[in-house]
Amino acid sequence: MIKYLSFIALSSVILPACTHSVAEEKHDDNYCLEAAFKKNLEFVTATKQPVTQSIHLTGTVEANPDKVISMKSLFSGVVTNTYFAIGDKVTKGQILAEISSTEYSSLNAELKSIESQMNVAAAKLKAVEAMFKDGIASNRELQEAQSELDILQAEKAKTQSNRNLYSANNAKQVFQVKAPATGIITQKDIATGMQIQADSNDPMFTIANLDEVWVMANVYASNLENIQTGMPVEITTVSYPGEVFHGNISVMSQILDESSKVLKARIVMQNADRKLKPGMLADIMVSKAQGTTAIAVPTAELIFSDNENYVVVYKNDCDIEARKITILAQNSSQVFVSEGLAEHEKIISKNQLLIFNRIKR
Repeated sequence: MIKYLSFIALSSVILPACTHSVAEEKHDDNYCLEAAFKKNLEFVTATKQPVTQSIHLTGTVEANPDKVISMKSLFSGVVTNTYFAIGDKVTKGQILAEISSTEYSSLNAELKSIESQMNVAAAKLKAVEAMFKDGIASNRELQEAQSELDILQAEKAKTQSNRNLYSANNAKQVFQVKAPATGIITQKDIATGMQIQADSNDPMFTIANLDEVWVMANVYASNLENIQTGMPVEITTVSYPGEVFHGNISVMSQILDESSKVLKARIVMQNADRKLKPGMLADIMVSKAQGTTAIAVPTAELIFSDNENYVVVYKNDCDIEARKITILAQNSSQVFVSEGLAEHEKIISKNQLLIFNRIKR
């Protein structure tokens, strides 16, 4: 009898514990939000929006060729100094390099010779003018003397213009290479001590203004009918994870690139902060309007479970539903719903997975 009572007592202790354990594994049909947890949630309202589809393209960032200057040498000589390197920012008129050249001596000698001839021509003109007043010289002789001086003055102006073109520095007796525009040095092919030739095709410096760049997208034949000028795009790069650059397709090439077998779509981007750099690879999402409207929700609100898509619909703190939806279309940031969700319904958009696991049956 004592053993029997002990068994009953032991059973009364064990069974409630087992029953409680099983109940914890079941989903709570009467789940209500606690006030403290609700503070960690965020909500959005389902709205109708134009349906847009995203088309993925790849591309590269390039400098605007209209704002790239390649500087070739106008004279031969030896580089005595360079002051900037690739990647440096320069402003218009800054000295990039100095070059010692025999042409500097030639121009100086030519200028001095012209100035000497001008002194002689000026003295001759003065004498002829005096004789003309006295009636000794003819008007023709006066004109010839004036013409001779005018020719020499023109030659002097030409020689001085050449000196200015070469940016001659009389104190150092060198030619100075000055930046023709403000920008970034993207190429440098000279160094101190190097000999350069006037007829060389290699640029000394290449300067690019990167305040505006081009993103050149690769459009394959399968996407040609879907890509048009004016379409909005979202651009992302490996260098700036999570940051999206927005733009529009400005120009569609009409010629197939022979090497890559693609058409190029140009996207002109303002780049005042210079984050987009030439040579950088880019992922490009093109938004194509479908001409219809549908309920749209952010992609981040979706929950994928058992090969189905769900959202957590909130009506009140004790009326929350895990709702299965059917996706009509989607782009990089939104999904468009054809079934399962009505306009103006409220959806939990943060920590929704925690609630989903609790209420889903």
